[in-house]
Amino acid sequence: MRNRTLTALLVAEVVSSTGSAMTFVALPWFVLVTSTPARMSFVLAAEILPMALFGIPSGAVVARLGSRVSMLISDAVRAPLIALLPVLYWAGALNFGWLLAIAFLMGVFITPYISAQRTIIPELFGDDETLVAKASGLFGAAAQAPIIIGPILAGFLIGWIGTPSVLVIDAATFLFAFVVVLLFVRGGAAVPQDDESKGLLAGVRYLTRDRLLGPMTLTLIVLDGSANAIAVAVPLLAYTRYDKNPHVAAWVFAAFGIGVMVGAVSVIKLVDRFRPLRLAAVGILLVAAPLWVVVAPVPWAVVCLAIFLCGLFVPLCNAPIMAILTTRPPAALRAKVMTATLTASGLGGPAVRLLVGPVYNAWGNAGVWTMLAGGLSLGALLFAGAAMRADALEGAQATPKIA
Repeated sequence: MRNRTLTALLVAEVVSSTGSAMTFVALPWFVLVTSTPARMSFVLAAEILPMALFGIPSGAVVARLGSRVSMLISDAVRAPLIALLPVLYWAGALNFGWLLAIAFLMGVFITPYISAQRTIIPELFGDDETLVAKASGLFGAAAQAPIIIGPILAGFLIGWIGTPSVLVIDAATFLFAFVVVLLFVRGGAAVPQDDESKGLLAGVRYLTRDRLLGPMTLTLIVLDGSANAIAVAVPLLAYTRYDKNPHVAAWVFAAFGIGVMVGAVSVIKLVDRFRPLRLAAVGILLVAAPLWVVVAPVPWAVVCLAIFLCGLFVPLCNAPIMAILTTRPPAALRAKVMTATLTASGLGGPAVRLLVGPVYNAWGNAGVWTMLAGGLSLGALLFAGAAMRADALEGAQATPKIA
């Protein structure tokens, strides 16, 4: 925390994530109120689709521009894009096509921004997995802490100033992040490319050769595809099961944020005691289990508790994996490996988000949460299996043989 660049990145992340956390409730609620659950699924699927379509090419862009410039461009573009939604609404020109287009364009910048933000960490702290895991844990906390207050604030503001005005606030947070990165972040320059790192598919080629990151990346298609449905399933649950109450959606998201904050503090201590891969394998199994509770028509307070427990275990998985992803590949390949991994992470998301509406129409919220919890449980088992196999192989190689 004595590093000024890290502090600036964390401040920028907290502020912009607060705005995004408000939009996490406001945007799907806006679509639900003005349209249908199926159309909400389409809008939120359009937001994540670019991760699958442009994630790999964006790695070459980040490598060429550098992390700092990539973050600046992402924030500079997303601010006016999100502000365009309320402007069009107030002008009476907002339709479903505009909603899809703006959500899609916003999603174009998700992968390069995350990749740029995380690949700058080893530049600040070196290639020590434990130290980078701790810094990644701080980033996870900075990204999720706003979920504690952001959705609650959104639920209040939606009733007071209306959904379009909440989106304007989100646009302002992107501008704030842009200014902070511009003035206070140092480093993040373009990394010179070598023969191994040249080409759009250099990150994919690395993953196919790496016996740890390759199999684990494949599991993310199932794992993160299912997890992405939460953004659709929670507002839908509040709207249909809990009397169209936006405050319920806000409290559920806030419970997740509180869980992540507690987990982030814990993981900073735990990475000193456990190997990162083992911690990740256990953490991911614990993430999925509480979500099965939401399948039943339980009170919304019980839903909050289940989501809190889910969030509690997320950092145990995310922080070690981010550390491995950003330290294991050579520096020239890190941006491309990261974006290739995020692309795999986004491959299943659009399809699963699109399924939420039809599954709800056929089987209600029980069907939606069975699909979500089942997909996460399957992905968690695959992920944990790949992690433990790789951990055992690397442990065996590290153990000297006795003649």
